[in-house]
Amino acid sequence: MTIAIALRRLLITALLLALAACGGKPKEAPLPAGSKVLALGDSLTAPHGIQPGEDWPTRLGRQTGWQVINGGVSGNTSAQALERLPNLLDEHEPRLVLVTLGGNDMLRKLPQDQTVANLGRMLDMARNKGAKVVLLATPKPSIAGAVLNNLSPPDYYAEIAKERKVPLIADAISEVLSDTNLKGDQIHPNAAGHARLGELIHAELKKIGFAG
Repeated sequence: MTIAIALRRLLITALLLALAACGGKPKEAPLPAGSKVLALGDSLTAPHGIQPGEDWPTRLGRQTGWQVINGGVSGNTSAQALERLPNLLDEHEPRLVLVTLGGNDMLRKLPQDQTVANLGRMLDMARNKGAKVVLLATPKPSIAGAVLNNLSPPDYYAEIAKERKVPLIADAISEVLSDTNLKGDQIHPNAAGHARLGELIHAELKKIGFAG
């Protein structure tokens, strides 16, 4: 073995170790300006209680130059959003889908296994249409969490992301909804909350690689 080959193997080994230390996943390729992005969600995504244009998907579009379609419908469960998704994918042909659902399932105490299955089917459906996907976790309803301002999502979001091998934005929504100054009521962000959500989601998408 020549010295050059040995050095090259050492370099490859070091690179693999570095990737492993970072979770072993290289960054995604950035989406160029003008790319269509679908924000699929419920009232945490829709402009609920705020003016149109103040919602985080619209703000994210301004930050990135992407064409972000707000696919949020107030009151939607994961099952209802799943039913809407095929038409949205066909109509818009997004390059990226941001899935922010499950809150209404928890509020209505729907079976968790159904929520998990629906979220997984949404991720699979979008990827089968050629879109990249990112899952956003919604905090579980908690009186103690609301009072103490420390809301957190249930574990199944991380489990779904790991199983489906998709990026997860775990804490953005919980952080905003744990701050009373960023909420219009007990459940929904106000305009300042949407602005903060846009910032947090943009920062996470930059870490993942989609945003420049």
